[in-house]
Amino acid sequence: MSDTTSSPLPSADRPDVAARLRDALIGASFTADGLLDLLGAPAYAALARSETVPALRATRGDTPLETLVRLFLLQQPVPYARVAAVVPLEEALQAGWLTRVGGDEVAATVDVRPYGGPGGEDWFIVSDLGCAVGGAGGIGQHDEGVVLGVGGASTTLAGITVRTPVASALDLGTGSGIQALHAAQHATRVTATDLNPRALHITALTLALSGAPAADLREGSLFEPVRDDESFDLIVSNPPFVISPGARLTYRDGGMGGDDLCRSLVQQAGERLNEGGFAQFLANWQHVAGEDWQDRLRSWVPRGCDAWIVQREVQDVTQYAELWLRDAGDHRGDPAEYQARYDAWLDEFEARKVKAVGFGWITLRRTAAAEPVVTVEEWPHPVEQPLGDAIRAHFERLDYLREHDDAALLGSHFRLAAEVVQEQVGLPGAEDPEHVVLRQHRGMRRATKVDTIGAGFAGVCDGTLSAGRILDAIAQLMSEDPVVLRDRTPAQIRLLVEQGFLEPAN
Repeated sequence: MSDTTSSPLPSADRPDVAARLRDALIGASFTADGLLDLLGAPAYAALARSETVPALRATRGDTPLETLVRLFLLQQPVPYARVAAVVPLEEALQAGWLTRVGGDEVAATVDVRPYGGPGGEDWFIVSDLGCAVGGAGGIGQHDEGVVLGVGGASTTLAGITVRTPVASALDLGTGSGIQALHAAQHATRVTATDLNPRALHITALTLALSGAPAADLREGSLFEPVRDDESFDLIVSNPPFVISPGARLTYRDGGMGGDDLCRSLVQQAGERLNEGGFAQFLANWQHVAGEDWQDRLRSWVPRGCDAWIVQREVQDVTQYAELWLRDAGDHRGDPAEYQARYDAWLDEFEARKVKAVGFGWITLRRTAAAEPVVTVEEWPHPVEQPLGDAIRAHFERLDYLREHDDAALLGSHFRLAAEVVQEQVGLPGAEDPEHVVLRQHRGMRRATKVDTIGAGFAGVCDGTLSAGRILDAIAQLMSEDPVVLRDRTPAQIRLLVEQGFLEPAN
């Protein structure tokens, strides 16, 4: 593979050319929807697996859209005349978006991938050649400073981020700029940092080509470029979280020992957040022999912050090493070198007594509460993206529960959340179920066991009656002592509220 990081990039100070190029791309339907229509679902899905043959077969014609797909997404040289009929060619050549190759052909200098925004916006993510599709999922990219396009981690973080209007947002380790692009839609001021100056250049191109406001771009690692007197309403980061022996690939390897980079990132975020502000990260963490992984993560949470940490996946150390060795394409090289690298990963884990590696989401919220709430849980099951609203609502429910003791809770009114269903589990033909399950079909899609009191209570909650009056009615129906029922049920109500099955009606 050629040295991508030494390749020239388009000019980042020609917004006029970027705007005209953007108009040409959209005019030819070089958009996420246009790609799907042209390629069909199988070829479109294959692109996400870094497989381009189906897309090449689907673009053998000479329409404007086929020309652009071959040029910007598949990196195929295209005859000069064909390109000139679609884009402002001479301006694109002068600004460096395109270059002449051979006798009468032109080629793209960067990957450009159409990306649909949350409100139907037509955006474009710029990345280094060969890196627009597949993200970090096995592209076999050896260049240290390569800038990747959109991968699964990028879209996951974008989906879980709380999207409320804010004055200031910070994107740490911006890469190709996808998080900064999202933040620009609801933040007055966006600051983006990256250790790799090439990434900052490409972020500027992504924003310009997507028609978004420019960001304040700063070179440096994590919080280093942030001034001591600066704080933010939103901090997001898809950091180089891979736990590896060394820092061979800038885009993924943190360069600190074990999971220290992710720990440092989380611990330092607290003092950079404004009151009520959110910090949201993707991270890896070690499962160390003799140590509770949940306690490990709780120790990362800075003072003055509520936290919600969700472990989505766990891999043993052999699976983990193989995943990232394949990501770098090492499995395609010399077998002896591959084995040596594999050994180095396992030596590192053995020295640190690491048995497995967890992956998940970390959300912090700055709070003035005397006793912040830290929730660490494992949830490997499917969820409904985007989750930003569900995450914001989680912290709002924490505030509500903190402000309401049991007496206040019994005086409150609740509604059953949308699309919650009840399932009864037991042997066929049995008169009574063994247990009752409430299941969500939105957001986190949780399921929780409840007793008959809890199920009956949730089913009646429509905001009309207070919790206490509902329990009194249930006690009368079931011939139970209402005082005892009022005493033992608030804990179950709190759990149903915390997990989003019940919502305060007042």
